[in-house]
Amino acid sequence: MQFLSDNAASVHPAVWEAMRAADAPDSPYDTDALSQRLDEAFSGVFGQEVAALWVATGTAANCLALATMCPPHGGVVCHEEAHIEVDEGGAPGFYLHGAKLMLAAGEGAKLTPGAVHAVIDPIRDDVHQVQPHALSVTQASEYGRCYQPQEIAVLGALAKQRGLHFHVDGARFGNAVAFLDCAPIDAVGGADALSFGSIKNGAMSAEAIVFFDPALADVARYRRKRAGHLQSKGRFLAAQLLAMLDGDLWLANARAANAAAAEIAGVCGDRLMHPVEANELFVTLSPAEREVLRLQGFAFYDWGDDAARFVTAWNTRSEDVSALAEAISAL
Repeated sequence: MQFLSDNAASVHPAVWEAMRAADAPDSPYDTDALSQRLDEAFSGVFGQEVAALWVATGTAANCLALATMCPPHGGVVCHEEAHIEVDEGGAPGFYLHGAKLMLAAGEGAKLTPGAVHAVIDPIRDDVHQVQPHALSVTQASEYGRCYQPQEIAVLGALAKQRGLHFHVDGARFGNAVAFLDCAPIDAVGGADALSFGSIKNGAMSAEAIVFFDPALADVARYRRKRAGHLQSKGRFLAAQLLAMLDGDLWLANARAANAAAAEIAGVCGDRLMHPVEANELFVTLSPAEREVLRLQGFAFYDWGDDAARFVTAWNTRSEDVSALAEAISAL
């Protein structure tokens, strides 16, 4: 019974079908018919003109986006538990050629204007100190917390006021939009770029960088090639993304994952370390209790010494959800 990660979930049948349909001769790289449709498709999602580039991983999506925003001598403000800080193996430093991540605190791995000011206000405007060039937030956060539209809008406005580019890591963006029940554009807060996650949500090997600033997209195309992410058969990545957008499959999948997590959360009570707003649950469990669950067949990650993380996915089976809820209740 799989609750390790939504990365371990199956590929959605519609994605497989789209990839099979794409298995015909076409122009290479991103000049094929499917890749050429991405800008229009994502513009429809966000209700404004955007440029969308496919890449193969979320790490590449985040780092290529940030590399267009921050020079090697600059800095990116992010949460101290942001994925780009704790889970990307130094990739931001690699892609940004040594630019600094400037770490801020915040409950639930969410940033507040006060936390951002605490990092950037003490920085002197001289060559002896790294100057911030971008602000990056995660929607939903590393603890499955969602920025309400007004919260992320305030951060976007702060970035603009201070002359910073604004990036949103949307590895679980679909889960956030499903929880917020808002227009997708309202969940990005005026961002310059969004890493639009699909692999966790039913795709196989495709993520999108959505640029709301076309000038950044022009730069990113060169950086994508230089980084080795301009795949020669890009139509297969484009096919996955278009399948996810078709009929709002990305939202339907996210709603299913969220609903599964909410059902489990309903029995956890005071064990919950964070409110469950997406598809991740952080649950206080002793080592002995975790062993009991594993002996019953549940797969999940430990989270420190006294907790566990459970992640639901678009295809998490209802019987597995019920079984885990009953098992936690019985502890």
